[in-house]
Amino acid sequence: MKLQGKVALVTGAASGIGRAIARTYAHEGARVVIADLRLAAAEEAAQDIVRAGGEALAVAMDVTDEQAVEQGVRDTLSRFAQLDILVSNAGIQIVHPLEEFTYAEWRRMMAIHVDGAFLTTRACLPHMYGRGSGSIIYMGSVHSKEASLLKAPYVTAKHALIGLCKAVAKEGGPHGVRANVICPGFVRTPLVEKQIPEQAQRFGISEDDVVRTIMLKDTVDGQFTTLDDVARIALLFAAFPSNALTGQSLVVSHGWHMQ
Repeated sequence: MKLQGKVALVTGAASGIGRAIARTYAHEGARVVIADLRLAAAEEAAQDIVRAGGEALAVAMDVTDEQAVEQGVRDTLSRFAQLDILVSNAGIQIVHPLEEFTYAEWRRMMAIHVDGAFLTTRACLPHMYGRGSGSIIYMGSVHSKEASLLKAPYVTAKHALIGLCKAVAKEGGPHGVRANVICPGFVRTPLVEKQIPEQAQRFGISEDDVVRTIMLKDTVDGQFTTLDDVARIALLFAAFPSNALTGQSLVVSHGWHMQ
């Protein structure tokens, strides 16, 4: 098992990409903390891992709340006495033309994606430094590399995670702590499902056309990125044995974006 003896904290892990990563980590031997705004959903995800023979803890965490983040890390250490992997995955999407965004919506997007990544990283680093090792993984997007219509704050936030990752990699390297960004294409999660009818209405096209001519038009095979695609990369970064890949981002998009 690639993560035997490790403890992983995954935010936004009650569903979607975060849940898939948590399940993969548990399968590979990690003890997993399911951190989510929705405690009942986090508890259900944790029980799913326990039923499969793994070990998991659910914690309520609003990643924009400094005290909630610190408490979630304390709960992790109280239960497992160590913290080796952070996956900063919690995120939302709001789709408008830039001129229609309210400042409150802009600030909410920045708070969840960027402030949340900062707060969770800051809370975890001292414990990783104390162990002399650790892996921090940020959930970026192809939008960490490119832009799309109607997503200005999301694109801005996802670009920011690249910069944060590089800074953490530089500071963490001497302490054995690595940092990376995963940049998925469209994954058919509830967040993406919500966008399909919104964009169909905005552009006056069918939902099938949103998928075919907007979301998947630049892929090599017309396929969505899958939860398993992303979870496999999260496992690669978490289990990698050296600093050779630190500070790097990896696009997982069926060829939508090629570096």
